[in-house]
Amino acid sequence: MVFSSLGDWLGLLATTALAQQLSGGDYARANFAIAGVFIARLLPAVFLGPIAGVIADRFDRRKLMVTCDVLRTGLYISIPLAHSYVWLYTATILVECVTLFWSPAKEASVPNLVPREKLESANQVSLLAAYGTAPIAALIFTFLSLFTSAFVALIPGFSATAVDVALYVNAASFAFAAFTVFNLHEIPKGAAAKHATDVGIMKSLMEGWKSVSGSKIIRGLVVGMVGAFIAAGAVIGLARTFVGDLGGGEAAYGILFGAVFSGLASGIAFGPKVFAQFSRRRLFGASLAIAGFFLVLLAAIPNLVLAVFIVIALGAFSGISWVTGFTMLGMEVQDEVRGRTFAFVQSLIRVVLVAVLAAAPLIAAAVGQHTFKFQNTQISYNGASVTIFIAGLIAMLIGVVSYNQMKDRPNISLWSDISNAFKGELGSITGAPTKGVFIVFEGGEGIGKTTQSRLLQQWLEQEGESVVLSREPGGSDLGVEIRKILLSHSTGEISPRAEALLYAADRAHHVFAVIRPALAASQVVISDRYFDSSIAYQGAGRVLEPGEVARISRWATESLFPTLTIIIDLPAEIGLARLKSKDRLESQPIAFHERVRQEFLQLALLDPERYFIVDGNQSITDIHTAVIERVSQIQTLKRNAREDKGSLLLRPIRAVNKAVRSTATKTSSSASKAVRNVSKKSPEKKKSVKKK
Repeated sequence: MVFSSLGDWLGLLATTALAQQLSGGDYARANFAIAGVFIARLLPAVFLGPIAGVIADRFDRRKLMVTCDVLRTGLYISIPLAHSYVWLYTATILVECVTLFWSPAKEASVPNLVPREKLESANQVSLLAAYGTAPIAALIFTFLSLFTSAFVALIPGFSATAVDVALYVNAASFAFAAFTVFNLHEIPKGAAAKHATDVGIMKSLMEGWKSVSGSKIIRGLVVGMVGAFIAAGAVIGLARTFVGDLGGGEAAYGILFGAVFSGLASGIAFGPKVFAQFSRRRLFGASLAIAGFFLVLLAAIPNLVLAVFIVIALGAFSGISWVTGFTMLGMEVQDEVRGRTFAFVQSLIRVVLVAVLAAAPLIAAAVGQHTFKFQNTQISYNGASVTIFIAGLIAMLIGVVSYNQMKDRPNISLWSDISNAFKGELGSITGAPTKGVFIVFEGGEGIGKTTQSRLLQQWLEQEGESVVLSREPGGSDLGVEIRKILLSHSTGEISPRAEALLYAADRAHHVFAVIRPALAASQVVISDRYFDSSIAYQGAGRVLEPGEVARISRWATESLFPTLTIIIDLPAEIGLARLKSKDRLESQPIAFHERVRQEFLQLALLDPERYFIVDGNQSITDIHTAVIERVSQIQTLKRNAREDKGSLLLRPIRAVNKAVRSTATKTSSSASKAVRNVSKKSPEKKKSVKKK
């Protein structure tokens, strides 16, 4: 497999280079010739792919593989001998037809050659053999391009070009593969039974589309993969012309080819480890968009040396996108439709590649070569660069669309994840998705979180939502006991680290017993405090490392993030002045509470998509109006919201008035207490609150 794949990559480089040589220097003709090679390689798979597996099962697999390799050996030897366009395309099509029968025979044989527990390792080796040899092939092709002329001078009667030598090496690799497989008598014969692999391509597309269209995640994944191959098709079809436009020859083409696949291999090998903390759904779209950006950069910078470094980065992010996409396709699709979905995706990718490979040269040829002079400056651009630039923009756009379709934490910014990942605070965020909405009220002491939580609960219930109202600590039966330990003066002094761990224990059971079951039932959960309180109180307040406290809480909650965190901001001295009695935490010095307040504000600055800050100096009604205006923007809630026939802008005001009137009996005591406490600190504010 290693030698055979190495030869096949050499053959790909050689056939595209030969097509460019046979064009006679004509720019448009060269583009069409190179694209024709790739179309010839892809076209047979579109028509023969669905039935190739049937042939592999009906015949002796070992003999079938040997026969295919012998045929490929002869076909590649014939290409440099014929040295014509017609036979180049004919032989390429025949080679691909033969390969379509060889591949399923090999894939079906591997499980019979290795133990079941080693099958995954065998597949990894197979992928390494298939793709890891591309950079080596590029180096060999570059070496042949540089030193073939020396061999011609040294060896009498030797007149082959670098392209011819590469094709002969490719033929030798298939001959070696035939010899190797011929001696593997352990390869079993194929089963005579006919399987479902004879499904036609159109039926496969339709069945696959049915399984794809029903899932937003899979739709985003497929759209992203199609976008990736649109960009890949443009690069593959125009790479040789692009290198020629930059003044490079066969050696430069080999280096650039090797750089792309070196980046691709590094992205496949190391990307999942480097970005292990990121959600795979977000990583796929983001990687595709970044790869598109590097593709735009490649087209915009006409420098061969810089192009090598750019394509390494381009290949790396493409590799991350590739391995993430196919891994997710296997994970996200249900088992009973997985085969049809894969058939749909593979067929769609082939159709897209053929279409792009046919269209890219047309666009490049239509643009042509142009040079503009501005005083002492001369700017040149060619059709290949313009087409690659367009492909990069398309990849970026589709990457963004795919990201928005698939992101599983819509209210948490990607930049927040990146920042936390660099600090080691992100943790595993790929836990089970939730159906409900999770809203948290945070802030210092005496700010009215309890009152606002109840008002929001009443408003949401009037909107038709099922709401669970809870608090921390004490949101569960176990939490009630932990709350007594944490807040009672009788407990005495508690070590800051022990305090942080007690809060984490309460939170872990709270999530397990209350929050996750409610979210699984598509309910709205409102919690008075959550893990940001630990970061602020035990982190900044107790002068522990906030990142360490955050890591403990995220582990305890299995990284369950709130949909929205509402921070009611109020100076510490005003909030504390409202309290008649103080528990153990509320009795801490004013400096402690100011550190807590500043930490809440800092958290909100780092992730403005998830946090909403409301001024606690406002009246109860004004705070509630601001809260429901923000909560109304949550997409999951909008499906249940009953829109009035009047102006949508007036809806939050009408809703809050209705909510306040309906809960006046329950909240009047709390509101009066808040007004009395505020008046002690500020007589003017008392008049203002009463008026409002």
